[in-house]
Amino acid sequence: MMALSWQLMTTGVFVGGGRLAVPLAEIWSTDPVTLRDVVMDRKAMSARLGEYPSLERVWALSLLGRDGQAVAEGRLLLAGSADRFRPLLVLAHACRRSHRWHEAALLQEEALRLASSPAREALVRYEIGVRFFDEALYRDAAAELEWAYDLYRAAGRQRIARLCLPALERAREVLALSPIPDHPPI
Repeated sequence: MMALSWQLMTTGVFVGGGRLAVPLAEIWSTDPVTLRDVVMDRKAMSARLGEYPSLERVWALSLLGRDGQAVAEGRLLLAGSADRFRPLLVLAHACRRSHRWHEAALLQEEALRLASSPAREALVRYEIGVRFFDEALYRDAAAELEWAYDLYRAAGRQRIARLCLPALERAREVLALSPIPDHPPI
């Protein structure tokens, strides 16, 4: 399965090898069970930290478990950016990976307000869905992932829409297997 994450969809740096000398699957992938990006080759990713542009560096630091550094560099990147959309998403990604759910949610909401196209909104909705999945809010995760899927299709981004499907199906699967609803009745 091809990885689907904010950096792939916004920058494409790692697509088809991008700036890397080794194939995508050897460096990182998206775990189809947890929906989290995971490092397959820590040594290769660590060795390239100095080569990555700022956005990818923050993302890579968070994957390497260097959460404090990723959040700090993400905040600096955001503070110095004229276009806040991508820095908001990468900082939200770093916050999500370090279980700073509230901060990630606030950053994603700002990115959602700045989304200037259906494809950008879909990207944010996907990231919100993955955050909800991490938080075990599977019903909300499935709703956001379905919204992302529909937005990508409406925007004519069929390939990326298809890449959303495994995450959507996983959220629905976990929701169906969950003995306890993710939202208690009011």
